[in-house]
Amino acid sequence: QVQLVESGGGLVQPGGSLRLSCAFSGSIFSIYAMGWYRQAPGKQRELVATISSSGRTNYADSVKGRFTISRDNAKNTVYLQMIGLKPEDTAVYYCNADRGAGWKLHWGQGTQVTVSS
Repeated sequence: QVQLVESGGGLVQPGGSLRLSCAFSGSIFSIYAMGWYRQAPGKQRELVATISSSGRTNYADSVKGRFTISRDNAKNTVYLQMIGLKPEDTAVYYCNADRGAGWKLHWGQGTQVTVSS
């Protein structure tokens, strides 16, 4: 059974940086596309960034140039490096694992990121 555990969230000042990590277990990490999503209070969960099994990346327009998604298949971990953080980046950030059409999506429990002075 796939399990995802996020870490690295916290409180940071505007303009600051954080790196989120998502540890994957329970299956073959390298065959999954991985993603980061976020949900702010009162808003729907939204895509932040994804990385395919081959390393192709995709970003929401709101984070392009500031966030970088990466994966380490040797460590079964996906990362989200965030720089130039803004108050509007405040949200719970969730990790997602996607094996493809017809397969169950897996989610982590989320990690809180708060950007405030």
